[in-house]
Amino acid sequence: MDKKKTAKAETDQLTFEQSLADLEKIVRELEEGELSMDDALASYEVGIGRLKRCYQLLDAAEKKVALLIDVDDDGNAKTKPFAEPDAS
Repeated sequence: MDKKKTAKAETDQLTFEQSLADLEKIVRELEEGELSMDDALASYEVGIGRLKRCYQLLDAAEKKVALLIDVDDDGNAKTKPFAEPDAS
């Protein structure tokens, strides 16, 4: 397996919190400006992967959200799955 496939497989195993923590660390390091150009570019590339993972996990969580549509006579919530807005 090449480096990019290995890195992607590792990224796909990260939780949202792990991805966000890594991303925050990378941003701090880049803002400090003490990395070499090559290291900064490599860190930036990793950061983009972590950002994509965060968005992927947030999107998945959003799809699991149930919307409250009503309350029945017994006070129980009636819900429906969260639907994505139409792209039209």
